[in-house]
Amino acid sequence: MTIPRLLLISGSTREGSTNSAALRTIAADAGSDFTADLYADLLALPPFVPGTDPEPVAVAELHRQLGAADAVLFCTPEYAGMIPGSLENLLEWTIGNADLSEKPVAYVNVAYEGCGEAAVATLRTVVGYAGAEIVEAACERITVVPSDIGPDGLVADLALRTRLAAAARALAKHAAHPAATATSIQLDN
Repeated sequence: MTIPRLLLISGSTREGSTNSAALRTIAADAGSDFTADLYADLLALPPFVPGTDPEPVAVAELHRQLGAADAVLFCTPEYAGMIPGSLENLLEWTIGNADLSEKPVAYVNVAYEGCGEAAVATLRTVVGYAGAEIVEAACERITVVPSDIGPDGLVADLALRTRLAAAARALAKHAAHPAATATSIQLDN
């Protein structure tokens, strides 16, 4: 069996983002049960314009990375009560190519308790519209604050790292066994 490949997409473009740090940590801690690639070109994507031909290089690369992934894990901040415009732009580029159609996706919300829910709701709406399969067992709220980030840019707290890895493993497990239902996959806490 092939090891599932996750594409990790942060909705933040801010240096020092806890969202990006959480995903970098997942990539660094990927074990033998999945591999993880961090999407790093959010700012390189031009504004979405339907029917753009030829397709911009950055967009073609996005399609390639999504096509190579078995599943996608998002982590995004909330801006103005929704997902950031840069992430919305990325998602708009995926619609015409059906990049997310039937692809397992999940999210990790690292915002303070009570925050980030509007971003999660918006993300769920858009990826649902795109035809993605939301893997509920891999969707988690794991608060990560700036003081949790070490000098290496990774989450330093072992308990948080364990929870982040568990969410990624749940998504990878689902991607490896598509016949299994999301409710039958349990996080390893």
